[in-house]
Amino acid sequence: MKPAKKPFFSHNDGVLTPLPGAVVAEFPLQLLVNGREIATLIGSPHDLRFLVAGFLRLQGFVRSLADFEMFSVCEDFGTANVRIKGEVPERLKPVLTSGCGTGISFSMPQVDGDARQPAASPPVKPSEIFTLMDDLAKQADNYRTHGGIHSAAVGRNGELLLYAEDLGRHNTLDRIAGEALFRGIDLAGTVLATSGRISTEMVAKATLLGVRLIASRTSPTDMAVRLCDQSGIALVGYVRGGKFTVYSHAEAIEQYPDAGRIDGVTGIILAGGASRRMGSNKALLKMGDTPLIERVYRTLAPLFRDIVIVTNTPEEYAFIPCRTVADIHPGSGSIAGLHSALLNSTTERALVVACDMPSLNAELVRRLCGIKGEWDAVVPVNAEGCLEPLHAVYARTCLGEVERLLEQGDKSILLLFDRIKTRKVLWEEISAIEGVGASFRNVNTPEEYAEIRRVPESAGSVSGAAAR
Repeated sequence: MKPAKKPFFSHNDGVLTPLPGAVVAEFPLQLLVNGREIATLIGSPHDLRFLVAGFLRLQGFVRSLADFEMFSVCEDFGTANVRIKGEVPERLKPVLTSGCGTGISFSMPQVDGDARQPAASPPVKPSEIFTLMDDLAKQADNYRTHGGIHSAAVGRNGELLLYAEDLGRHNTLDRIAGEALFRGIDLAGTVLATSGRISTEMVAKATLLGVRLIASRTSPTDMAVRLCDQSGIALVGYVRGGKFTVYSHAEAIEQYPDAGRIDGVTGIILAGGASRRMGSNKALLKMGDTPLIERVYRTLAPLFRDIVIVTNTPEEYAFIPCRTVADIHPGSGSIAGLHSALLNSTTERALVVACDMPSLNAELVRRLCGIKGEWDAVVPVNAEGCLEPLHAVYARTCLGEVERLLEQGDKSILLLFDRIKTRKVLWEEISAIEGVGASFRNVNTPEEYAEIRRVPESAGSVSGAAAR
């Protein structure tokens, strides 16, 4: 089955929403002349024979078609193999491209694994992006008065650190890198704002500098998006009018910037396993037009700075702008999901919920996270007197017992509570919260799904703003 196309995200009024669309294609073409590799041409993927012939003509290798003895372009392998009548000079003296000229690269950019962004980096506030882009525009006097001049700036926490301008957009980043070197400025974790289109060379250079987010007033190329995906860099385009489009690592952008966050807790959603009783992936079942797991995410997003989905099929949840992590012990049930959740939490505590709880109550979530004490777990009890282990707060301190249960082959989280310090939140303590009962309702069978679809869209769920 062909995986669904990865969506981009539109940022508007503090919220990221999936956005269908496409970006400009960027195609690398290895050029061989008389059996010798000359360069890698990077350009649009159409009429490649014209690109090759024109490049060789303008570089002085040929003057007419009669100078070609063989001319072959293979798009499948990204190679152009040409034989010409003249000899290729033994020593070539290339002029490095400005990025706005011939577009030559003698090697394709590679992602250095050591330069990738740490998963625990705090999210970037949209206001920081807008501020840096405004500062870039104010600094770019030559761009406004003369035209044709590109500009770039790096900043941290919305404060401009360095600015540069040049004829070529890639040169602006080279200038920033050089100035940072002379001035002893560490660019790791900074935001890069640029006036030009983002291509692979820009991303490769930004990766080497440790830049965590690239923003532009225009769009990136498709290869730049892929390279940012690999390197952990968030990529933002069309920054204008209080809006922007996120092409890569949307989880690096803070949503609901004015929401009151729950400090010291990570929000975890367990995407579930085989869903045998349902017969299909219940996380993707819809209430109205919204998948169940997205409803869960939208309730948690205003509450937590970091949200993680535990899943072994991350491509299925690409439409949700948050981190995804895999089970370390797949096939071991919810206890394995809890194990991965605690290991990947960016905080000492984590709220762990199931993907099929579409009516999560934000006020209840805040109440559970606010309970004080040296507890390994804070677990609510429902109206029937049963514990709700997938609507509970867990501390890293219980990891040892979780791992022992996994070693013993015990898949039930309920076995954990007798081995750790558990704070049971009785029904009497939470029953006064409006709609609290619906917060525990989940979907395991077609009958339960049919019943929950009859519930009004707003029932049982309290917004983050209303719960403050």
